[in-house]
Amino acid sequence: MLSKPDEHGKYGIYGGKFAPEVLMSALEELEEAFNIFSNDKSFKQDLDNLLRTYAGRPTPLYFAQNLSEAYGAKIYLKREDLVHGGAHKLNNTLGQCLLAKHMGKERIIAETGAGQHGVATAMAAAVLELECEVYMGTEDIERQKLNVFRMELLGAKVSPVDSGSKTLKDAINESMRDWVTNVENTYYLIGSVVGPHPYPLMVREFQRVIGKETKEQILEVEAEGRLPDTIVACVGGGSNAMGIFYDFLEEEQVELIGVEAAGKGLESGEHGASICAGTEGVLHGMYSKLLQDEHGQIKQSYSFAPGLDYPGVGPELAYLAESGRVKMVSTTDEETLIAFEILSKLEGIIPALESAHAIHYAIEEARIKAKERSNHLIVVNLSGRGDKDIFLVEKVLGDKG
Repeated sequence: MLSKPDEHGKYGIYGGKFAPEVLMSALEELEEAFNIFSNDKSFKQDLDNLLRTYAGRPTPLYFAQNLSEAYGAKIYLKREDLVHGGAHKLNNTLGQCLLAKHMGKERIIAETGAGQHGVATAMAAAVLELECEVYMGTEDIERQKLNVFRMELLGAKVSPVDSGSKTLKDAINESMRDWVTNVENTYYLIGSVVGPHPYPLMVREFQRVIGKETKEQILEVEAEGRLPDTIVACVGGGSNAMGIFYDFLEEEQVELIGVEAAGKGLESGEHGASICAGTEGVLHGMYSKLLQDEHGQIKQSYSFAPGLDYPGVGPELAYLAESGRVKMVSTTDEETLIAFEILSKLEGIIPALESAHAIHYAIEEARIKAKERSNHLIVVNLSGRGDKDIFLVEKVLGDKG
């Protein structure tokens, strides 16, 4: 059941364009440019070359033998942590920066939470010779000092946002204000499958390379053309999940599982689980599942993984979850930390805290299937590496010890 937006950019009831009038022409310009260049042979060749020679694609599909033996299922990791910069984010930023250049835009603005999207934007802007400014909440700046330094080293201006919760939501608000003011020469580069149409569609298309590679790779290594039984990905906005899920949507035997941040527990109210515990509403130009109160005011989301504390989710993913094609679950900080340590010690791979949410669920799924004595095959999208989280994890473990 491949999901496609209608002429209004909606997936069922989700999606659309909820933006100020001043941005409608910019969104129409963007949609027209994307439709033209995404089908242009020269554009696709340029992007493929950048993904191959600069980003380092294709990324490996790694059989995690030690993890598999420990928990009783065949577990593969799609190694997006090996993309240049340390996360899947570069797939999208290269695509959008190349599109911006073809549109004649000279300046890129972006927002970031965990810092990985900001770093990936700064990298893509540098290699394509574009000016770059990244908005980041002061709370996230404090948590992600290494990525802030990396962005600045790459030539980007990092602008702190001290309003609201001082995290990703507020950085997006500030980015949109900038875009309204400088729409003629500025391209707003959104990092996930969120925002007004055509952003959710564009980001998904630029991230689809993950799922395309995964399908080819698993068919090569598994006998008799076997596909995964389960694919697991963490979900904040949803870009890495949609990137790996999309090319498996029509393979009904493949279970697709998205893992949101349960934070301190769904019952605590301190979490980032927009689908598992949210309601429908409008945020940042889209109609989707959000964390909001009875008056429609956006609640402060929480996760100790900075990339998962966005109080909404991509409209296509909300639609797929509602339809039942994607199963949504959630994992707490404590469970995630255990998975973080397990993967580090068993496989010598330090995952991003975001990705460790997916690792936790994969381990639990493997345990269940092992009791059924089935030869269950799980693929986890390891969306990023954990360098950025080392000091945060050190602090949390120190507080526990």
